[in-house]
Amino acid sequence: MSEQSRRRVLAVASGGGHWVQLLRLRDAFEGHDVTFVTVRPEYRADLADDDRLIVVEDATRWNRHKLVKLGLQLSWIIVRHRPDVIISTGAAPGVIALQLGRLVRARGIWIDSIANCEEISLSGRRAGKVAGLWLTQWEHLATPDGPAYEGSVA
Repeated sequence: MSEQSRRRVLAVASGGGHWVQLLRLRDAFEGHDVTFVTVRPEYRADLADDDRLIVVEDATRWNRHKLVKLGLQLSWIIVRHRPDVIISTGAAPGVIALQLGRLVRARGIWIDSIANCEEISLSGRRAGKVAGLWLTQWEHLATPDGPAYEGSVA
């Protein structure tokens, strides 16, 4: 891959299944300059020694103080790394990163969690408003206005 086609990718996910699904996309990031962002330092064990990992506040909509701190952390990360692409499998850190990424014209990709089999998540609905590519892993949840279905990750 040439240096010109090499993109700066910010791969963002909260804990648990969101993180697991993001890691399943890792092969798609090969050849790009990837920085992983998540909420648990122990996830370092899931990455190669040379992978970059940044740990941010684990916040949800139920704790606004933590959301403010998370927003500030993600703002700094985005200004510092200037990603070309931000990809997320959820939840709050991903949707906030996609929203902030628009300020630096980063392309946003949201893949709603496979756990959301009956309806799109709240984060997914919010991300759908700012993501350039908005995907669901359930065919019956796809609509002409989004999200699109292109197959499942898990």
